[in-house]
Amino acid sequence: MKDTITLTHKLAAFAATSDVQDARMQRFVQLSLFDWATVGIAGTHEPVARAARMMALETAPSSKGATLFGGGRASAAAAALVNGATSHALDYDDTHFGHIGHPSVAVIPAALAAAETAKADAATFLDAVAVGLETACRVGAWLGRSHYEAGFHQTGTSGAFGATAAAARVLGLDAATMSEALCLAATRAAGLKSQFGTMGKPLNAGFAAEVGVTCALLAQAGATSSPDAIEGVQGFGVTHAGSAERAALDQIGTDWQFPRVSYKFHACCHGLHAMLEALRDLRSAGVVPGDVEAVTIRTHPRWLAVCNQPAPATGLQAKFSYRLTAAMMLGGVDTASLEVYSDETCARDDLQALRDRVTVQPDDSLTDSQASVSVVVRGQTLEAHHDILADADPNSLEHRLRAKATTLIGAAAAEDLWNTVSGLGASRSTLDRLAERVGAPAQSAGPRVDPSLAASIMPTA
Repeated sequence: MKDTITLTHKLAAFAATSDVQDARMQRFVQLSLFDWATVGIAGTHEPVARAARMMALETAPSSKGATLFGGGRASAAAAALVNGATSHALDYDDTHFGHIGHPSVAVIPAALAAAETAKADAATFLDAVAVGLETACRVGAWLGRSHYEAGFHQTGTSGAFGATAAAARVLGLDAATMSEALCLAATRAAGLKSQFGTMGKPLNAGFAAEVGVTCALLAQAGATSSPDAIEGVQGFGVTHAGSAERAALDQIGTDWQFPRVSYKFHACCHGLHAMLEALRDLRSAGVVPGDVEAVTIRTHPRWLAVCNQPAPATGLQAKFSYRLTAAMMLGGVDTASLEVYSDETCARDDLQALRDRVTVQPDDSLTDSQASVSVVVRGQTLEAHHDILADADPNSLEHRLRAKATTLIGAAAAEDLWNTVSGLGASRSTLDRLAERVGAPAQSAGPRVDPSLAASIMPTA
């Protein structure tokens, strides 16, 4: 019992009282908020986004509620669901390998919905996002890979705890009431990997965000829960195949884990990203496609069963192909763009010729976040290695996230969104401009994204 109380109290005390003064954490909150809003705006016309928004506007409309991606307002819980599902619809949002999932799409919608309805200021909102993201990562690490391998989707499970912490922080709940909210979340947190490849996957993110708002509001209203709900004999960890990694909570509040987040800069399977980054470095160093004689890619063996389509013929297959995406990168194709993954790209003679010079090899000395490449150029072998979990310069990440946003939503909208997000740190700033950007009607429907992409762009989360 003592351990149960200790873990729950650690999480609750952190979420309720932490002073978010860590400059690196604040910077990554800014970057992830910008990226979250970008992919949410870009995902507004996806079928799952339209369905969720229609449901919310028909069943829970509220002129005093929270803003929905694409326009309209609904109750805080319904808005959190819509915005969580919409921002995960393209599966192009941030990923955390310690969390083993996508933290922002569960946490930020809950924090924003709670902040809008509670009339909270931007500073309160940003602190809530920070503690929510960190809580999701810590709970994800505590549950561990055994939880994921048992079939649970941690975006929906650990994400629900992070969403609850964020919403409860916005509402100003003290540590005791925060504890009740987190324990209530334990009986509602859910999400299955069997939903991968369907609309159920992005909806898992939406459900997590909704759970966060609902449990925070219930706790605020006086609802209570078993203190054993997270770590007890029949608690969430045991019943959901958790590893109970006690070290996962070490130095919580002083050593922030969320900044180890990985952003997606390529609209394809995450298993391809390390390879693409390595080839990007070589291309930037002056490699041109006409000089390439051979390319060898070494990657963790687990990815060969996921994204090693040797000769893709469709845009969807291209998203799972080391050989073709390598040719695209070396050939100067913008792999951040959704539109380039097409049947026409697969049929290009120049890309096929370059693709056929690529060999993919398993290498179990590499982690699943690493790749090594070698390229023979006019008889000379050039090599590069990349790890997508390596510490990155936030200024460089900002540059690339802004370029990604320009690709997805256009230059003017991307610039306006960045100015909005970066201005939230100003004294007594409000969330009005952010809400306006979230609620602005999307300008075009864009390409239809097949729901099977839910398993493609991040098959391990």
